[in-house]
Amino acid sequence: MRIDKSLLNRAHEKCECCSATENLAAYELPASATSGLEAQLLLCEKCISEAEAEERDQNHWRCLNDSMWSEVPAMQVFAWRMLQRLKPYGWPSDLLEQMYLEEDLLSWAAAAGDGEEKPDAVIHRDVNGVVLEAGDSVVLIKDLKVKGSSMVAKQGTAVRRISLDRENAQYIEGKVAGQTIVIITEYVKKL
Repeated sequence: MRIDKSLLNRAHEKCECCSATENLAAYELPASATSGLEAQLLLCEKCISEAEAEERDQNHWRCLNDSMWSEVPAMQVFAWRMLQRLKPYGWPSDLLEQMYLEEDLLSWAAAAGDGEEKPDAVIHRDVNGVVLEAGDSVVLIKDLKVKGSSMVAKQGTAVRRISLDRENAQYIEGKVAGQTIVIITEYVKKL
């Protein structure tokens, strides 16, 4: 797709998401409420390929910290969608809480299906059956020996900003005493 000169000017000839200056292309947002320049972004090859991929380099997407504040509606929609897709990593939830979209932009952003609960999604629950989300804080309800280490995670230890195992509903990860460990959900209670 040929890049429109007005798109290049709006983006200052760099990726509107990560500010890369090489391998740029026009990207039309799927499920757009509009068309033409209003539904397009100038993105680098990495942003485009990872936007549609299942596995993503979460560190690359830290650029959303800045680009989510863009005045370009299409960039706001793109940032919201990407933050929804990255939610399992924990940190995007904080950015989503800070982000505000007008009702029409939120409808446009949600039109692609991001942010909806998937019926076959793995759901993590604590010992009481409370649903756990990435970024939640939990407390250990019993002493746990950490495999491969002499460390014992003590009952009552708070584990902040957990991350979820996407394939197994019984496993979460969190830091205890500066070490990231895998914890079985039946031994935690949500704070």
